[in-house]
Amino acid sequence: MIHHLKGQLIEKYPTHVVIDCNGVGYFLNISLNTFSKLPDAEAVHIYTHLQVKEDSHTLYGFSDKYEREVFRLLISVSGVGTSTARTMLSSLEPGQVRDAIATADVVTIQSVKGIGAKTAQRVILDLKDKILKVQGGDEVFASQDNTIKEEALSALETLGFARKQAGKVIDKILKDSTSPTVESLIKLALKNL
Repeated sequence: MIHHLKGQLIEKYPTHVVIDCNGVGYFLNISLNTFSKLPDAEAVHIYTHLQVKEDSHTLYGFSDKYEREVFRLLISVSGVGTSTARTMLSSLEPGQVRDAIATADVVTIQSVKGIGAKTAQRVILDLKDKILKVQGGDEVFASQDNTIKEEALSALETLGFARKQAGKVIDKILKDSTSPTVESLIKLALKNL
């Protein structure tokens, strides 16, 4: 099938792009993650996934192979269609999706619009072993950072902060710092909440 497209970016919208390849315009559905990485009106190289149905052929575009592989894993789960997978990759980066699945973080997956508790648990159950085999992303910081994150989140919840809001602040701090302790994480989070 169509592995990738290389051509001129003709139209760019948060939900789709049109790529001109030697006079043929290809309409590709994209995630916000891909949208943010694409340049404006230049020659682009975009990886694709072609979904063939009885009544349509739909192309999905990705800025890199890693995002495409995560998308393909997501749509392999019963109850997760292409639009849900695209919404997941628009709400979370591919690495965040991988980390959430690898660490069985139901709350993060459930934070995506349209995903309930059962679907989130099914995604984790079906993909936990497969997601770590996907090449291209950086290493999962599951073990130490996740333990530190959970301890800090629990402490902030005890102090009365909303888990979702505290989680976003802690994720930002973890990205910026090299080796935080639980105490330093809580102190930095309190300054930013």
